Amino acid sequence: MIQDETGKFWLDREKAMLVVVDVQQRLVPSMDPGVYDKVRRSIDCMVRGAELLDVPVLATEQYPKGLGPTVPELAAACTGQVIEKLSFGCCGEPTFRDHLRGLGRSQVMVTGMEAHVCVYQTVLGLLEAGYRVHLLRDAICSRGKTDYLAALQNAASAGAVVTTTETALFQLLRTAAAPEFKAVSALIKGR
Repeated sequence: MIQDETGKFWLDREKAMLVVVDVQQRLVPSMDPGVYDKVRRSIDCMVRGAELLDVPVLATEQYPKGLGPTVPELAAACTGQVIEKLSFGCCGEPTFRDHLRGLGRSQVMVTGMEAHVCVYQTVLGLLEAGYRVHLLRDAICSRGKTDYLAALQNAASAGAVVTTTETALFQLLRTAAAPEFKAVSALIKGR
């Protein structure tokens, strides 16, 4: 019998959580405005969808004293705990690792910026720690397209599933019979 290797591609709302990495006020001006606007809308959609589906959301901030807090438009991402860090990868921050372990989840959906630095190093750290990682390609960005593309390719090569916000939300729903289907569909259409 051939072992089924598709298991890592599925998300389960009982096992999944969402991480919003470093979408901070002083980083945003470095991003292409059109790209950032799409990414912010995708992250917002994912955060709201996660809340509807009772999927935990954790936000991080890289050196907020210098880079400022999470952008006000994503304040919903900060309704839970916000982890401050100096380490580029979130897993380099003990508070982050402890919080993750406390949630008891095995799947982590990753969004944020910059794709090739903090997001990518977070993906690697999560994979090393044994988590199944889903990197939402429409909910991450970098200042440059080459860096963004390298982050996607390297994350996939390392074992992360590169996917999208809409794919992730519909996987978490699993069926149109889910009571949250209409509300999640409206979020997706509205972004």
